[in-house]
Amino acid sequence: MTDIGFDIPDNKKIRVIVDTDAACEADDPFAIVHALLSPKLIVRGVVAEHFNMPHSMEDSYNEISAIKQAMAIEFPSFMGQSGPLSEDTYVSEGVDHIIKESLAESPYPLFILCQGAITNVAMAIKTNPSIIGKATVIWIGTHGEETVAPFKEFNVGNDIEAANIVLKSGIDLWLVPSQVYTTINIGIAEIKRRISPLGNIGKHLYENLMAYNFSDGAAWTQGESWSLGDSPAIAIAINPGCGHFKTINAPTINADTSSSPDTKAPKIQLYTDVDSRYILEDLIAKLELFCS
Repeated sequence: MTDIGFDIPDNKKIRVIVDTDAACEADDPFAIVHALLSPKLIVRGVVAEHFNMPHSMEDSYNEISAIKQAMAIEFPSFMGQSGPLSEDTYVSEGVDHIIKESLAESPYPLFILCQGAITNVAMAIKTNPSIIGKATVIWIGTHGEETVAPFKEFNVGNDIEAANIVLKSGIDLWLVPSQVYTTINIGIAEIKRRISPLGNIGKHLYENLMAYNFSDGAAWTQGESWSLGDSPAIAIAINPGCGHFKTINAPTINADTSSSPDTKAPKIQLYTDVDSRYILEDLIAKLELFCS
């Protein structure tokens, strides 16, 4: 655990693996840092996820390494699958780690916190289905129950085959859809004022975001605000009650990333909202403690 000046009862702690397309855009690093600074979360590894572009998994791994350097801490990190299941059939070191950690004997339950395509978890299920029942997956992705896609949902769209494998597998799945993860809004002014002064990691988070904001990939952004859409995966692991959820049958994801209902599919937990200020204030307070 990274020391931020307080601990919690041991019986409240959980193991986590963070699965992240860290170099895709600027929100993933904030979520990774949040996980590393949370006493409840025993971070058993951070696994790089692809975002369906050449070398994207390797770029994600390099960003994870940059976070290590900026925080001056060590934690296990692994390379995941290099692309969607349709393009990548080998079992990566990251997938191997997910399997081993899922099957390990431990008093601490395991949560896999997924912030991108869900290829690594799908490959782990394909490779060793016995991990089902051994871990809970929290995933930022899909449009939930929406039968008409308002836009192509990025995370599920990067590997629809993998998404449907996980959704229909029966693994314990808590899903955070687009209607929810897009509400974690923060102004760049607040990031500059409250986060950028907080040591090398605050500087890295701010400068990484600003660099992306001026890149060709940032056409979707509003200009002077950001949606830290990956952060609910961390916050829900810390506090499942920081939002409301319901139980539904896992939908089938279509080619346009819309959902089709499937009454015969396994049940999953679908979040319908989260407390955005709790999420943001918890992250910022922990960064302040870490840098104090």
